[in-house]
Amino acid sequence: MKSIRNIYKTGVGPSSSHTMGPAFAAKSFIEKHPDCDSAKVTLYGSLAKTGRGHGTDRAIIETLAPIKVDIVFNTDESVLLDHPNTLTIEGYKGGKKLAETTFLSVGGGEVCLKGENAKGKEIGDLYSESSFSQISAICKERNIRLSDYVFEHEAPDFRDFLGNVWHTMQAAIRDGLSHTGELPGGLGVKRKAQKLFNQRHIDESPQTKENRLVCAYAFAVSEQNADCGLIVTAPTCGSCGVLPAVLKYMQEKNSFSEADIIRALAVAGLVGQLVSTNASISGAECGCQAEIGTACSMASAALAELFEMGIDQIEYAAEIALEHHLGLTCDPVCGLVQIPCIERNAVAAMRAINALSLANFLSDSRKISFDLVVETMYQTGIDLSHIYRETGEGGLAKLYRHK
Repeated sequence: MKSIRNIYKTGVGPSSSHTMGPAFAAKSFIEKHPDCDSAKVTLYGSLAKTGRGHGTDRAIIETLAPIKVDIVFNTDESVLLDHPNTLTIEGYKGGKKLAETTFLSVGGGEVCLKGENAKGKEIGDLYSESSFSQISAICKERNIRLSDYVFEHEAPDFRDFLGNVWHTMQAAIRDGLSHTGELPGGLGVKRKAQKLFNQRHIDESPQTKENRLVCAYAFAVSEQNADCGLIVTAPTCGSCGVLPAVLKYMQEKNSFSEADIIRALAVAGLVGQLVSTNASISGAECGCQAEIGTACSMASAALAELFEMGIDQIEYAAEIALEHHLGLTCDPVCGLVQIPCIERNAVAAMRAINALSLANFLSDSRKISFDLVVETMYQTGIDLSHIYRETGEGGLAKLYRHK
């Protein structure tokens, strides 16, 4: 299994699969073929259908600048694809083709070449184990926590890496809370994070305050993402608000240290990488259950680690969170990561806290393993109609009419 660093990528929104991934692909291509003076980039599948709304063309053109770039949106559904997020880059010099490469944007900003296996064991993998059950057995045998297991496998500077991740997440919350106004894209969606943060209920209970603040933090990060701000994938851009929201709230409420948060991020990243390895974190491949569902699962596991729960409780929290997002469709209105994506981050953040509470009491009675629900999510995603997998053709994207 790959490094957890692959789950946490810092970059600008609004989409890890539609902007980050294609930008990384373009950068890789031009680094290998620096003599090109022009390029033709053909987008297929979900990239072609919702690329304009996500800003895929902008991300590629900016990455390849100053060379001239021709972007083709190929929406022909008869084209057989290895992955629904596929792009081919052709490089030219003086009108003569120098190179052609096909990339797959597999989610979370990750890209691979056509024909490569984006999942499973590869050269340079850091983890021999690739399932929660395998990892759990090792940790129990050695009496270590999941975060200890992660730190043993990652590079010596991994704690520093996670520290930078956390600082960027907090900055996204601060920036999101400090901005108001309308998000770009034409839908007329207004930023709501600051209003949620400041508008205290006249007889606010502790439960209401928790809901309001957690949602404010999730809105803040998600709105930054929608406005092309700097965020960290967790595991994707579209689901980037869930994990920082719950960690920020719990740190403020319970005075958790920076070291505590870093341990929680390590466990969250482990959960995200297990999903990425054994299923998918791509909305175009498996619907929003792969993005928001995984983000909620990561957040639940992180919270359980913060409160020093046992491994079985951590597993149960992660399992509950993912199980109750099964079948969630990816239906961004106008291809923008705004409706329903921003609200969805807030709802998932609250659900992560609920999963934590259930795991605290009921882990000894669970019937479904985390590994099983990951496999189930993947099969469910494959069974979903393509119109519910980030194509902008089904659900809210089909029925909503902007006035």
